[in-house]
Amino acid sequence: MIILKNKVLCALCMLTWLGIPSSTSAQDAKTNHSTLSMDSLSYALGVLFANNLSNEGLSSVDGASLKSGFEATLAGEATMTAAEADALVRSEMMKLKEAQGQAIKKEGEAFLAENSGKDGINTTETGLQYQHTVMGTGASPDANDEVTVHYRGTLLNGQEFDSSLKRGEPISFPLNGVIPGWTEGLQLMKEGGKTTFYIPQELAYGARPAPGGAIPPYSALIFEVELIKVNPRD
Repeated sequence: MIILKNKVLCALCMLTWLGIPSSTSAQDAKTNHSTLSMDSLSYALGVLFANNLSNEGLSSVDGASLKSGFEATLAGEATMTAAEADALVRSEMMKLKEAQGQAIKKEGEAFLAENSGKDGINTTETGLQYQHTVMGTGASPDANDEVTVHYRGTLLNGQEFDSSLKRGEPISFPLNGVIPGWTEGLQLMKEGGKTTFYIPQELAYGARPAPGGAIPPYSALIFEVELIKVNPRD
């Protein structure tokens, strides 16, 4: 969360704001203050704080209330404790993230419903959608095999979040060790084939993608996959 992730940064910022040296001598701090105007410092603190909020998914705040809380705390006149403020922020950010997640989930459902009617799109019983762009001629894997693939993954808006092509080398992995959409989908391919998969969120990472990663919770995903080799397991 915002408060915990940035506690050290905020502490250092406050030390600078108050003119208290954090790791330099008092003389160094005095010299720094003589070369950096309070206006510029205040603006910079605002930029850092806003960036932190934006990274947590918050796009706006009540500026007057923010200013009031900031000044009251510095003056020792805040109407809530730091613990109370932390609890309130945690609660509200959880609500915000859940609302954002539900919006992303609905967006994915609408996309997949429309996509299912397009030419060349196949849909399995689980809701996985796929389109073969190049038909392979080799072996098909089963869930226990290891496969070697090239792939590119994007969000519905086209934002790329991962690509073996960009790294310049394919990747190998056991097919039963990845997201369900991949485990099911690659069994529909043959060596040498290329397929685009449209994966519902419940067959991807659902509510718990990698923390801090590029994939938001409840995201439907698009993967372009080339099946290079099937490595059967005994």
